[in-house]
Amino acid sequence: MPIGIKRVYDEAEPQDGARILVDRLWPRGISKDKAAFAEWMKELAPTTALRQWFDHRPERWAEFQTRYREELRENPLIDTLRERARTETITLLYGSRNREFNHARVLADFLLET
Repeated sequence: MPIGIKRVYDEAEPQDGARILVDRLWPRGISKDKAAFAEWMKELAPTTALRQWFDHRPERWAEFQTRYREELRENPLIDTLRERARTETITLLYGSRNREFNHARVLADFLLET
């Protein structure tokens, strides 16, 4: 079950497979054509309240992961994405500048664990 993670601003590559945008907000300064994604699953992104609380602050990372995983456990779309990841290569796209502390990493880990 290969799951890639990339910024939406990174170039698309054949090995990406299905590129799925998992941000609730449209990324700044990018057109739909340039984004080159197959689907936008914004409902799998953290809630607005959680995203704003986290604010990509490293000291909140552990708590953010816990809270976001709770949201994912209750999200009916997670099963759809998990099944898709079992049958094809997917790459989760996110807009954050922070490559280390972002929700796409938590989502990818969650999909692989459950």
